[in-house]
Amino acid sequence: MLSAEEKAFYDREGYLLVRGALTPEELAQARRITEDWVEASRQVRESNELYDLDKGHSATMPRLTRIKLPHRNAPFFRDLLRNSRITQVLTDLLGPDTVINTSKLNCKAPGGGAAVEWHQDWAFYPATNDSLLAFGVLLEDMDEENGPLMVIPGSHRGPVLSHHHDGVFCGAVSPDDPDFDRDRAVTLTGKAGDMTVHHVRILHGSAPNTSTRARRILFYECASADAWPLLGGSSYIHALGQRRFHDDLLERVITGAPCYQPRLDSVPVRLPLPPALDNSSIFRTQEAGGMKSAFAS
Repeated sequence: MLSAEEKAFYDREGYLLVRGALTPEELAQARRITEDWVEASRQVRESNELYDLDKGHSATMPRLTRIKLPHRNAPFFRDLLRNSRITQVLTDLLGPDTVINTSKLNCKAPGGGAAVEWHQDWAFYPATNDSLLAFGVLLEDMDEENGPLMVIPGSHRGPVLSHHHDGVFCGAVSPDDPDFDRDRAVTLTGKAGDMTVHHVRILHGSAPNTSTRARRILFYECASADAWPLLGGSSYIHALGQRRFHDDLLERVITGAPCYQPRLDSVPVRLPLPPALDNSSIFRTQEAGGMKSAFAS
């Protein structure tokens, strides 16, 4: 699906914007399921295994930061990753054997939905090589007012910045870090059904949603099958044990087959230890971590 020029751009800049990744029918179904989840959240009073609630959430005004693991909670979202245009982009960039690490449906409520501070996904879950990426599937039109994804081109080829504050992992980089050059940031806006792609090491973040419209993005975090997670990363898999880990791995295969010979590359690594004070989500990690915000007015 991707041209040679698009692949070269991704390799050089660390991101892509793919127009029309979803068909109109796929987009409509994704929206229906999402809306059902949002409606059901009216009865929820605190964050749980499905929802991360935003401040001010109520039955009359549902406000969510995240719907967790959509690919496990609705078969449609798993099938979408395995058999769609998204699948073609995945194999174009990572090769024939791929796995999913996690998924989430990030929601920013109108009028101030929470920002995501600047960070590198790699800081949360380093691996034996950096053939990992994230897809952001836009379920609504997105412009600069409703907190779109921003990336710093080429930063995936640079260092892993510190994501620590007061000696503890906080999931965000300091806006005063000399290697953080926000002036080079690119904002990725698009139409519903478009998709962003960003490399696991690229610096990225998103401002609060100041518009009157909800911002909903479906994120899939995926890896080449030969990129094995390092012990110490912030992933549930480290608590599974060998047999359950293998069973879980087989469930996470998207295309091709699992790999039992990890590829070891020379990649920069900073482990996210000591662990975050609250690692239940990136929003909680960043909020509890106390790092100075890059989006403070």
